Amino acid sequence: SESNQFCDAGFGYGEGEPICGTPSSSSSKLLIKGGTVVNAYQLEIADVYVEDGKIIAVKPTIRVGDDVLVIDATGKFVMPGGIDPHTHLAFEFMGTETIDDFFSGQAAALAGGTTMHIDFVIPVNGSLTAGVEAYEKKAQKSCMDYGFHMAITKWDENVSREMEIMVKDKGINSFKFFLAYKGSLMINDELLLEGLKKCKSLGALAMVHAENGDAVYEGQKRMIELGITGPEGHALSRPAVLEGEATARAIRLAGFVNTPLYVVHVMSIDAMEEIAKARKVGQKVVGEPVASGLVLDDSWLWNPDFKTAAKYVMSPPIRASGHNKALQAALSTGVLQLVGTDHCAFNSTQKALGIDDFRKIPNGVNGIEERMHLVWDTMVESGQISVTDYVRLTSTECARIFNIYPRKGAILPGSDADIIILNPNSSFEITSKSHHSRLDTNVYEGRRGKGKIEVTIAGGRVVWENNKLMVVPGSGKYIQTPPFNYLFNGIDKADARYLSSLQAPVKRAKSAT
Repeated sequence: SESNQFCDAGFGYGEGEPICGTPSSSSSKLLIKGGTVVNAYQLEIADVYVEDGKIIAVKPTIRVGDDVLVIDATGKFVMPGGIDPHTHLAFEFMGTETIDDFFSGQAAALAGGTTMHIDFVIPVNGSLTAGVEAYEKKAQKSCMDYGFHMAITKWDENVSREMEIMVKDKGINSFKFFLAYKGSLMINDELLLEGLKKCKSLGALAMVHAENGDAVYEGQKRMIELGITGPEGHALSRPAVLEGEATARAIRLAGFVNTPLYVVHVMSIDAMEEIAKARKVGQKVVGEPVASGLVLDDSWLWNPDFKTAAKYVMSPPIRASGHNKALQAALSTGVLQLVGTDHCAFNSTQKALGIDDFRKIPNGVNGIEERMHLVWDTMVESGQISVTDYVRLTSTECARIFNIYPRKGAILPGSDADIIILNPNSSFEITSKSHHSRLDTNVYEGRRGKGKIEVTIAGGRVVWENNKLMVVPGSGKYIQTPPFNYLFNGIDKADARYLSSLQAPVKRAKSAT
């Protein structure tokens, strides 16, 4: 069978059992009893009845027959599975490919309570169609649901036409523009403006990686000239001011076009304050911090051991202590709206490509498995956010922004049965020995915290229970994301208001010659 073919290919790793196997519940009917059911705006003690992958009922004391698998959730939180808006599985980058593919990365996600992710398709030689076809192949071994964003790396009539095909036929409603990575993915302001206009007309969300690529290139040259070739040179070459500048520029250009903007991996106070300023005057800007930026600081990059320091290299870089606390505060007050990971996993052999030159260290850290636990421990346990906020920030808001709510991101009748059970009195520990990524390192190594995801249910099947994964390659579904999400509400009225405010063109009498 196809699933055994994947299992025989050696998908078991880490300690304990191989992770290929049959889902524990062959039953298509599930009852989760007695838990506190948490949605983004309410919580209640109720039972949740699931049949054929869908939630059928949410109410107190549901009675069922003997053919139903019953899970007792008394004293625990029953919540929508996490949705990670920002991942890179099987991503070819900087001369290598990320170590986690659509099977191992998703298996890791499920062990950590994430039941859907949205990955970035990279065009092939500028072609969006070739890019999406390549990613469709990569995703054939998926064991959970996933969606796609699309990167735009060049501009011509063909790309413009292909963007329409992506939105109308392929279910992709978001396009990412890199203002960094000069010479590979970076685009200039002219292309960004063309892209923003096209996104607006299609009802697609424009996303930006906001760092000033030209200035980063200068910063890198400066470090090399100073003889700084180690991982610390990475952080020093692309300071927060360059993230702030690019964030401000992207926000202003999106305002000029009047289209919503999504800023990915907000890593600094500089970028966060630009987002806060724009939102304060009513501009539609979404800010996505990532787990690493919320909980880590850059001190690791100065570690004398290259292997240790290099695992923390990502872009924009993890910042000095203080930025992380400010990003947590911004998340708790609504300045930032949801949490991603930018999971982009390179092992220590791959990271060693840059042993003599930080510019050659593949950029990326892990997080797809750790995000849900880290956000709970850092934000809920510290009292910065409520349990309902937690659901909003890790699942519901992502579903709303990418227009798949309430199919995803909710525990409501009719929603997909992507559910987690979290025990607030239990604790977790993160290590590279016990994690489910193929990585040989972990940037959160040794971290302990409160709140443990004890059960993950994906598509109505129990896939994580008793610290065991039961996943089947090929069981994940591609989720189309329709255009014109809620951020587009009122854009047409604002445009009409703008046109009526111009008082132009002015009619002037023709002067006599």
